[in-house]
Amino acid sequence: MTTVDLAPGIRGFWAALPRAGRFLLSTVALQHLGRGMTLPFTIIYLHEVRGFSLQTSGALMAMIAAVAVVLAAPAGVLVDRVGARYIVIASSISQSLGAVVMAAATTVPVAALGCFLMGVSQSSGWAAANTLISSIVKGALRQRYFGVNFALLNLGIGVGGIIAGLVVDVERPITFEAIFVADAILMLIPVALLLGPLRAVHGRSERPADSATPSYATVLRLPGVRWLLGLGIVASVVGYGQMEAGFPAFARAYGAVDTRIVGLAFAANTGVIVLTQFAVLHRIEGHRRTRVVLVMLVIWALSWLSLGASGLLPATLAAAVLVVGYAAIFGFGETLLQPTLPAITNDLAPDHLRGRMNAVSSASFMGGAVIGPVIAGQLLGHDLPVIFIIAMLAGLAMCAWLTMGLERRITPTVNGLPERVSAS
Repeated sequence: MTTVDLAPGIRGFWAALPRAGRFLLSTVALQHLGRGMTLPFTIIYLHEVRGFSLQTSGALMAMIAAVAVVLAAPAGVLVDRVGARYIVIASSISQSLGAVVMAAATTVPVAALGCFLMGVSQSSGWAAANTLISSIVKGALRQRYFGVNFALLNLGIGVGGIIAGLVVDVERPITFEAIFVADAILMLIPVALLLGPLRAVHGRSERPADSATPSYATVLRLPGVRWLLGLGIVASVVGYGQMEAGFPAFARAYGAVDTRIVGLAFAANTGVIVLTQFAVLHRIEGHRRTRVVLVMLVIWALSWLSLGASGLLPATLAAAVLVVGYAAIFGFGETLLQPTLPAITNDLAPDHLRGRMNAVSSASFMGGAVIGPVIAGQLLGHDLPVIFIIAMLAGLAMCAWLTMGLERRITPTVNGLPERVSAS
């Protein structure tokens, strides 16, 4: 990785970006505004507006993740073979169609079709988008780009959630239908870009003549990949897999806080990410990415201790503060995680294997997000809150072990050190 001297601040970063990178980044928040409108309210829509049972509604939501996990592998192959551009277009169209179908979902089969289309989109969207970004943004810019992209994504989702919260009314189904239609329209922004000003960007690399035949077996043999995937799974189980399951369940059952406090906690999470991400990016540049992940794990441990403490002071102001504190501290940890692991993933993979690499990385995180709620349901369902918190802390300790193992197996350059440092 060559050393790139970036001027501090947003202007320096923006000036260093290639034209295609500017186009993509400038639309991230708007593109995810629709996802922010629908994401927090989908299960409410299915259960309270369309009248499906809570069990059926939950199964439909789980179907999205299940389809995404199953189709992740073939999606990665397609990214490498036909190029990330076409897969991003197809993924965006699939998500848009899924949102339209969901707006008209008055029966379970129709809702299942909408969820299936969304799952197809998620199976390829993450891998294709990261591969496309990595084909455009090179070297030292890449880590910063992933971080800023994450902050803007959260900004879009956060603002979308606020807008939808002011609009939707379970007594007026058309308000829910409207937010799904809005999501469908906004998800076509990447299609417009890639068919218009970015039509020359393909995100595909030719396989070098002396390289092995592209396959997932080749990917898994790359140095450190198995450790990276293990880290992704466990981090997702104790992290993102709990944000929509273990955290709200614990806060309500043991912290005894009002639902408005849970909503405020999610707002605090988004706010911390948006307000601190760029400053964090400036501070972590030039440091080993694995060491940044270790700091993140300590921060997440503090967040879980904060949530656990809320259970000692149920139905009090202190419990509310600790619950909101959990989400805010967790969000600060995210600002360290999101720039680093995607950068390691894309710096580790050869160009012609990057689609497959991003696909297995995406599948590891999605798999963790499926396992996490199951663990939370079993432990909290059996009234074991202390064991639940201990399990989360144990998972973070396992993440630390996997991170150190990963550090020993990747080059200093892949680990984020400038070339002049890695050569010394």
